[in-house]
Amino acid sequence: MTQPDIAITGLGLVTPAGNTTEANWETLCRGKSVATTDPLLEGLPVDFSCRVTDFEAETELGRLAQRLDPFSRFAVVAARQAVAAAGLEPATWRGERVGVVLGVGSTSLNTYETVFQHLHTGQPERVSPLTLPRSLPNMAAGEVALDLGAQGPNFTVSTACASGATAIGVARDLLRSGACDIVLTGGTEGARNRVSAACFARMRALSRRRDQPALASRPFDTARDGFVLGEGAAVLVLERLPAARARRAPVQALLRGYGASADAHHPISPHPEGRGVLQAIAAALKDGGCRPDDIGHINAHGTSTPRNDALEAAALSRVFGDSAPPVTAPKGVIGHSLGAAGAIEAAYTVLALRHQTVPPVANFQNQDPDHKLDIVAGEPRPISADTALSFSFGFGGQNAVLLLTAP
Repeated sequence: MTQPDIAITGLGLVTPAGNTTEANWETLCRGKSVATTDPLLEGLPVDFSCRVTDFEAETELGRLAQRLDPFSRFAVVAARQAVAAAGLEPATWRGERVGVVLGVGSTSLNTYETVFQHLHTGQPERVSPLTLPRSLPNMAAGEVALDLGAQGPNFTVSTACASGATAIGVARDLLRSGACDIVLTGGTEGARNRVSAACFARMRALSRRRDQPALASRPFDTARDGFVLGEGAAVLVLERLPAARARRAPVQALLRGYGASADAHHPISPHPEGRGVLQAIAAALKDGGCRPDDIGHINAHGTSTPRNDALEAAALSRVFGDSAPPVTAPKGVIGHSLGAAGAIEAAYTVLALRHQTVPPVANFQNQDPDHKLDIVAGEPRPISADTALSFSFGFGGQNAVLLLTAP
């Protein structure tokens, strides 16, 4: 049976690059990192991050902000943006046919840090009764549904740093199955906290450039030494293409293919031959009915860690040979938002196809001679492409690849 094409009709973004889609695109195309010293991380081995700024939760959400952890605040605002951009009116839609699937990488350590402080000082009575409702991983999806009246399937996907991309693939399957007519999907993470920063620093996963935070995240550059902690959310509205066209929705791109795999190799290190990555790429290409030479742009996972970037580059070289399409890696600008990253970068890939432009990789100066990639650096590059891939990989050997096309 022929599967219907899936349309992306709305985008919503709250990230360190800005709190609207337009602001994100402008910042991304400047190709400059937004990392700065972070007062929240003072005294830690790594005291800088990429953080969401100019985000007034009370202004955006009113009293609702009081009960929400940052990861839920980001998700609700991004979902509102996406629904508005799609030209949908929640007051009139059939709520039981609207699903919500969000990716979240971890539980809310922001809320638990406060709990730990109260317990450490012998004040358990100061622990908020809202602690669990604020911090459960499924609450971002739950709060989006509450806010917008989405009464269809509602759940959370957690595949570490691939969570956002995996959620989009699962949402696609809900539409294909007929379980939903509309799905709000993406990822969110409030990863900027002292516990996460301390843990990643101990793993030596974070860059140590404390004296030059804005130069720290440099995907695929020979001087890369780790990622920069980020945060934020992206929500995309998915619909079956015939239904979207019937209501004259603003179709921004099509989700044509999705591939997922597990390395089954190591808890945190990717397979040394890129086995799982290659499997996910092949699955996405097959699902989308494409060959490697059909791809006109790649949004790489590109964390700026030595090993991961090298293995990703090697996998891309095996698939595309010496003719890889233009590659970008947004984490150079916005850092790594963990469970939200795959969704944020899927949205960026939609924007790249819409604007026919590939944003540059921040801080990319020297390419590893073993990496046969066409890294876009310095300035945005015009392209003529209608098909792109977006990659996301995570701890546990999780791999997710999205194949997107212009409408």
